[in-house]
Amino acid sequence: MTASACVIGIDFGTDSVRSVVADTADGRVLATSVKHYPRWAKGLYCDPVANQFRQHPLDYLESMEASLREALKEAGAPAAARVRGIAVDTTGSTPVLGDRTGRPLALSPAFAENPNAMFVLWKDHTAVAEAERLNHLARTWGGPDFTKYVGGIYSSEWFWAKAIHVLETDPAVAEAAVTLVEHCDWIPAVLTGTDDLARFKRSRCAAGHKALWHPEFGGYPSDAFLAKLNPKLPALKKSLGTETFTSDTPFGILSAEWAAKLGVPRDTAVAVGAFDAHMGAVGGGISRNRLLKVMGTSTCDIVVAPRGGEPEKLVSGICGQVDGSVIPGMIGYEAGQSAFGDVYAWFKGLLSWPLDTLLPALDGISAEAKQAIAARAADQIIPALEAAAAAVTVEESVPLALDWMNGRRTPDANQRLTGAIAGIRLGTDAPRIYRSLVEATAFGSRAIVERFRAQGIRIDAAIAIGGVAKKSRFVMQTVADVLNMEVTVTAGDQPVALGAAMFAATAAGLYGRIEDAQRAMSSGVETVYRPDPARAQQYDSRYQDYLAFGAFVENALTRSPTTQASKPHS
Repeated sequence: MTASACVIGIDFGTDSVRSVVADTADGRVLATSVKHYPRWAKGLYCDPVANQFRQHPLDYLESMEASLREALKEAGAPAAARVRGIAVDTTGSTPVLGDRTGRPLALSPAFAENPNAMFVLWKDHTAVAEAERLNHLARTWGGPDFTKYVGGIYSSEWFWAKAIHVLETDPAVAEAAVTLVEHCDWIPAVLTGTDDLARFKRSRCAAGHKALWHPEFGGYPSDAFLAKLNPKLPALKKSLGTETFTSDTPFGILSAEWAAKLGVPRDTAVAVGAFDAHMGAVGGGISRNRLLKVMGTSTCDIVVAPRGGEPEKLVSGICGQVDGSVIPGMIGYEAGQSAFGDVYAWFKGLLSWPLDTLLPALDGISAEAKQAIAARAADQIIPALEAAAAAVTVEESVPLALDWMNGRRTPDANQRLTGAIAGIRLGTDAPRIYRSLVEATAFGSRAIVERFRAQGIRIDAAIAIGGVAKKSRFVMQTVADVLNMEVTVTAGDQPVALGAAMFAATAAGLYGRIEDAQRAMSSGVETVYRPDPARAQQYDSRYQDYLAFGAFVENALTRSPTTQASKPHS
């Protein structure tokens, strides 16, 4: 390999995009730039009450270009001249309906302000009913069960359910649509100037985990199956082709336009895209028998296992298992929680209500002072809660909570579920409620581990990356205690973007395998959390209470369709 080469990793998150310029010899990050999506920051095109979360493609394009330019400027012209590869990861499933060139419909004047022509963000849950239709059909139509490799339950967060919802909601968008494109497939097409759908290299990661692609089916589900869900789906499926690609493969070469914009070589390779958790797993140091947890607003939990000569083990209730979705040549298993850090953010927002509502109306205080007070108080809420909650022992009276504030992703997806809190007394204070919420998210993590183990997937330890893993020692120690398992936090500020950089180096031919790039470019370990034996034993009992409480609430919601769809429980 060329020791002096550089690569770029681009990581599209929920709120922002970050770019890193990395040295391929040792993974040293030469420059980083984070840019937030301006329209998303204003709440445009979203309706949280209806669980609608859409993002305009211009947010992605404008923020990516600004981030790349800033990172390359910081790295310097010599580093930019040594760039050999670019790779992209995105949230997912985040699809958009596009025209015959693969361009999102929202980029045309007719649909510029239409949310249905924009990317449907991973956390958009408007397609719950459509997912339920797909699951029912998969079990009753008389043909193959196309959900067998995605845990047996298709989610409203995924590709086909979202497409059906938009097609049936907006006839004009449905008529104009020629293809359906994942965010992680569109960005490489943009960077390479690819406007021919036949030349799109669709991500194995995205197609396998979210779009029901599998070699056993000859690709995607059959036309007969898809047509029963919506008559437009077979035509959209045809535009996808039948082949998918792992992210160590070049999508193409950077276009002359983008090479000129960025000041990097014209022959820079652009890798096939993938989802953030999967590239982040590589950047975080995933290996056999170790669970990689991407811990942010939600979680994605990734496990890899070698392909064997025996039939592939099917794990029920997860987000899929795909050959090569993480490391080519290994099966990548995905699970996760629909809300993790978002649970804590919800509670912070609840406690901030007086700051947001009453403080602005107080007399005798300047507007600047009010803003300063509100900002300082808001910044201190979570740290103060954590300090007080950490002082509460497991034996003390702490409520019991469920972490389903945004539905349940795994095990056994059910986006109609809601969060719940039990055991509140007159003496229950905010720190005890906060502790119950932290425990709930840890119990949700344990449920995932227990499902994998119960179905033959070995997990000995965990690796954590993401904002929560870096910021909260209290949360991480609680997770280690509840899992009764060592949890290692990866060093470095941008492990997901660094994982993308590792794929960029491999797609550019600087490393023969992604494992080689991973070893050379790893950022190492920052912190290790080891379980406390006494607390782990106490949490064993409390975890059983969590499972029983969850079963009770789920049963109650199942028996009451009106309540389950619209009313919160506490």
